[in-house]
Amino acid sequence: MERQYLIDAMTVKDTWRMFRIMAEFVEGFEHLSDIPPAVSIFGSARARPEDPEYVTAERLARMLVERGFAVITGGGPGVMEAANKGAAEAGGQSIGLNIELPFEQKPNPYANIQVNFRYFFVRKVMFVKYAIAYVVMPGGFGTVDELFEAITLIQTQKIKPFPVILMDTAYWEGLLRWLRETTLAKRKISEEDLKIFHLTDSPEEALEIVDRFHRLIR
Repeated sequence: MERQYLIDAMTVKDTWRMFRIMAEFVEGFEHLSDIPPAVSIFGSARARPEDPEYVTAERLARMLVERGFAVITGGGPGVMEAANKGAAEAGGQSIGLNIELPFEQKPNPYANIQVNFRYFFVRKVMFVKYAIAYVVMPGGFGTVDELFEAITLIQTQKIKPFPVILMDTAYWEGLLRWLRETTLAKRKISEEDLKIFHLTDSPEEALEIVDRFHRLIR
């Protein structure tokens, strides 16, 4: 009897959790459905204002807004703050998709559209659904997670392909070498898979990749 009671309690709890998940989807759709074409920018929450990736993210976000794009970030500190700051100060739509975490993640003050999430998978849908490109700055597990999520969705044709841009050649070269020399060499991926993303050190080049793609899909 006790075991059955626990199973029933878990079932009820899971059923009610579905309403929370649905509510997060609805809130995300309502806030983001009318934004201009957007670029999702990812990177370390630990980056400081004097770090090169912070400076680059802020500059690139400003340039994207000046070209007519909105900017989406994870809404927290570090690179996310930098990108939201650049977008907001350029007068554009600066979107922060904040996630509830026990550490690191506090909403930055520069997102003029802010949506809070409890569930990572709901938040990931918003990043992909409303972006025409990903820009991935140096970062940790969360950044790499978002990178491979996008690559996998494009590789498996679950979403239409869009540019995935890795900023900072020196930072990402080790990962790309491993993909080429180990993963590709052992036939776990194909040559075509390595063409999904672009590698650059230049914000101007990143902007042109995004802009060129946007002109193709308009």
